[in-house]
Amino acid sequence: MGVTQGAGLSVRWFRDQFGAGKDDGRDPYERLLEEASKVPPGADGLLWAPYLMGERTPHLDPDARGALVGITAQHTRAHVIRAILEGVAFSLRDSLTLFKDMGVPITSIRLGGGGARGRLWQQIQADIYGMPVELLEADEGAAYGAALLAGVGTGVWPSVDAACEEKVHVAKTVEPDPSIAARMNMQYKEYRKLYPALRGVRHWF
Repeated sequence: MGVTQGAGLSVRWFRDQFGAGKDDGRDPYERLLEEASKVPPGADGLLWAPYLMGERTPHLDPDARGALVGITAQHTRAHVIRAILEGVAFSLRDSLTLFKDMGVPITSIRLGGGGARGRLWQQIQADIYGMPVELLEADEGAAYGAALLAGVGTGVWPSVDAACEEKVHVAKTVEPDPSIAARMNMQYKEYRKLYPALRGVRHWF
């Protein structure tokens, strides 16, 4: 299992601290994603380490801290938002890297929860993982899974496999853009340098 402690929290932190732009009646996360979409993949070199609550995978370190690295005068709010989205996906890719190193085959990637709802974040993840990502008809994975387990427990289905076969369906597949995936692969190599560098920074609090 791989866990990123500050995944959706990273975007919520930005929203809470810096706002989501002018309120036009839409969901604030939709407005943030629209803002980020104005920036090219790679956020012009800006990197986000999403360690707002320490980290678990691949760095079992409660003292890990978040960081925005590489900021220049040319960077804007939109760059920061995009860097946050990409940084979370890079952190999730760390788990995929561990699986690969262990020889665990990855045949498909399915997105669920908040990170699955925005078209931009879906594409960012496909490009960073370098694999297609699938979205299910039911996007509330944990609650839906609990309901299926309850159905198995009460005899609606004879097994979890049978329940999933009948009720879990892929609604859409998002393919990576090969040229962007190659660029994000290079960016991921730079991202991997962040944690070792940040460990050398003392935090006095």
